[in-house]
Amino acid sequence: MEYNVEELSPVKRKITVEVPAEEVNAAISATIALYRMQADVKGFRKGKVPSSIIESKFHKQVYGEATTDLINYQINEILSGLTMQPMSRIDVDAEELVRDEDFKYSIEFEVAPKLDLPQYKGLKIEEVDVVVSDEEIAEVEGRILENNAEVKVIADVRPPKDGEVASVSFGAYRDGQIVEGIQAENFDLVLGQNQALPEFEDMIKTLSSGESGETDITFPADFINENLAGKTVTMKAKLHAVKERIKPEMTDAVAQKAGFKDVETMRTGIRESYASQRKQMNKSAAQNELLNNIIGSIEEFPLPPAMVEDRIDRLLKDLEYRLDRQGKGFQSLGKTPEELREGFRPEAEASVKSEIFLLAVAAEEGLEISPEEIEATLSQLAMQSRQPLHELKKYYEDNNLIVPLKDRLLCDKASELIYDSAEVKLIASPTAGAAKKAPAEKTEDAGETKSGGIQFTDKAEAVEWAVANLGLKETTAKGYSLAKLQERADKFEAEQA
Repeated sequence: MEYNVEELSPVKRKITVEVPAEEVNAAISATIALYRMQADVKGFRKGKVPSSIIESKFHKQVYGEATTDLINYQINEILSGLTMQPMSRIDVDAEELVRDEDFKYSIEFEVAPKLDLPQYKGLKIEEVDVVVSDEEIAEVEGRILENNAEVKVIADVRPPKDGEVASVSFGAYRDGQIVEGIQAENFDLVLGQNQALPEFEDMIKTLSSGESGETDITFPADFINENLAGKTVTMKAKLHAVKERIKPEMTDAVAQKAGFKDVETMRTGIRESYASQRKQMNKSAAQNELLNNIIGSIEEFPLPPAMVEDRIDRLLKDLEYRLDRQGKGFQSLGKTPEELREGFRPEAEASVKSEIFLLAVAAEEGLEISPEEIEATLSQLAMQSRQPLHELKKYYEDNNLIVPLKDRLLCDKASELIYDSAEVKLIASPTAGAAKKAPAEKTEDAGETKSGGIQFTDKAEAVEWAVANLGLKETTAKGYSLAKLQERADKFEAEQA
């Protein structure tokens, strides 16, 4: 066998292979020998069928398998000798073997570009220092006390107030018919915590125990349930009882119910947990910034097109999974498949650049991943997914996922090496955020104070702010329109002023 490597582009290779007739005949004979051991031919015992009969009777199968086996064997041998790792599917251009004739074929595939690695050690980077405030600890304590609160029925017959629990039965009606999924019996609703649409809570606050009421409510246009988005329903409800939540004092007994030895141990544990998670987040953000700075300094960085397209496919699958959990599909985004692909292209290209760069650093530094490290990672994944290790391992092997897993671990090692060698400067956590209240300013003419206000650029930002500042559950916040969330933010700002 002789072969020639041709560089079609910085990221594409073509290998032309020439196989002499002797090797062709050997490959055909080897396949015939395998068929002789297995084939059932009338008039002959298994394993005793003449080769000429096997070749004649199973000609198509024999020559097809011999061609495939020979090419696969030679591809592995060639790539091992070249230490070349394809980054895409290998495309084969070949006809079928012919006995006593030379055989010629070619393969094409994409490879990682050869990079002139810039300096990646000893660089300077800033990492946000970890700060855990006493207010954050107190907030967690408050939630623990809420979970241990005793609920008692209020004897007075009166409408409920914010902070109290309304025991209600309710249902949504359209055209006199109950709307499936929007109904409950003896449901405990904590008022003032945005667990329900404001209009519904307002109606409940007008009722006394034993009374019923109803009101028309229009769901937001972007409500999570597409069948109800923008639709108006009649909410009917009956208030059974008004309850109050009596929170206990924080004691060692309460801390023990939360899984701690005592109050002091609980507070220390909460602080350490916050600090550990925040440290990892801050380090990860700094690592990403450092990598982006290094990769951005590389002037020539051609990317394997198939690798980018494959990464886009993965991102689309992740998006499809998230939408499916919300009961939605791609059509709900109002974009064509082509627009979705192009929208993900910058992210995919950045991801591919990062992987190629880190693998190049790993090769430069001689980093390796041992079988024990792969086994440990698979064990961890098996525990997280609650699957038997041997089943998960077989899945990875059968689907050729071991090499991608090894590459991911190599990238992690290279990233850690770069960051460990960097000059990391800890900086104070920024106090101003995009969605925080702007400081009041005085106008020169009127001498009045005016607020910069909370202004959201999109709904995602509004949802994130509402979860952080109003205590809303994410699913609840997403049920509101952007306009409604802006209204809630304006009200919050006015109350804080």
